[in-house]
Amino acid sequence: MDSDTISLITQIIWLAIFILLITGLNQKIQMRIWAMDIRNKLNIIKRIIDEDRMRVEKIISNLGYKTPAVLVDRVLDFFVIEPVGIEPTDIIKRLDHTLRTGEGTLRRFIENSLPNVGKFERSLIETSMEILSGLNLIYKVIRHYLLTGERENNWILLMQLELVMPTIMKYVETYHMALDPFTTGKPIGDSLGPLVVYNLVEKSKMLSKRVVDDTSIIEAWLEDRRVLFVKAEGPGSNVGHPGAVINSLVEELKGSVDLIITVDAALKLEGEDTGSIAEGVGAAIGDPGPEKIAIERAATKYNIPLRAIVVKMDYREALTVMRKEIFESSLKAMEHVLRLIREETKPNSTVIVAGIGNTIGVPL
Repeated sequence: MDSDTISLITQIIWLAIFILLITGLNQKIQMRIWAMDIRNKLNIIKRIIDEDRMRVEKIISNLGYKTPAVLVDRVLDFFVIEPVGIEPTDIIKRLDHTLRTGEGTLRRFIENSLPNVGKFERSLIETSMEILSGLNLIYKVIRHYLLTGERENNWILLMQLELVMPTIMKYVETYHMALDPFTTGKPIGDSLGPLVVYNLVEKSKMLSKRVVDDTSIIEAWLEDRRVLFVKAEGPGSNVGHPGAVINSLVEELKGSVDLIITVDAALKLEGEDTGSIAEGVGAAIGDPGPEKIAIERAATKYNIPLRAIVVKMDYREALTVMRKEIFESSLKAMEHVLRLIREETKPNSTVIVAGIGNTIGVPL
């Protein structure tokens, strides 16, 4: 090929690039590529939702409900509106009331549809449908931004959506994988807190047990101390209301509590090892606010030391079947709790130990 031919080809290429830049065709081509990729991923999410929906409907049908699709449709778009935040007066009470109303309403949907099904099975159905509802919301939001970006030729919106799609797909896959333990009753990573409490109860001399507000209170004698263990009532899918219960316990004891320990799972940072344990001060509980502030207020009112132990894991490990590393860390966390009790209190003291998290698969 002679130099004149090469020069001509080069000029044509630069002319094509110039035309693309002047007319904006390069952006339109890029938008088309992004939109195709987003739409392909959206189709994957839709297939996952359809698969999970069929699975949930089959379980509901096997439990005796003749029209499971009607129940699923009713729950799928169920929503809870957050209270007004610009006016801080009583915001915690209003938030707690809203959350409890939403929780109770969803539970009544299931109870009215499956009146002859036990509490354990109903809790699994309830959580499974919440997972399905979460997946459906993700799908609808992505579809909204995709269609908006295409309609308005908004390449920045499509670019942003394309950049976050890998992260979104990881969340979708995690929710999809989470459906298995919540339909079979297997412990998940987030069950670590309740599991630690269960193991501690097994090592202690149990005196009594009662259930308040879907939360178990086990009084026991451990390390020459009176220990009140608090965890969500198991083994169903339940997180209980540990904050409100601890607050009530402290008031019931008129503040005669020497130490409060909370044990929970915590999201690890990249580079941290799954199952690594950390100690700290404060209430280790990841709720929207009402439960955590209830513990803090009780501890502050009576000047009770508030200690926390967390076990690190990522989002997927928290929502899927408990891994071996996390189970082994629960035993180590139990030893941390025992050490704190020995170091921070004297014999005959009163201690509250709360296992925070979903107690699915964990008895008591």
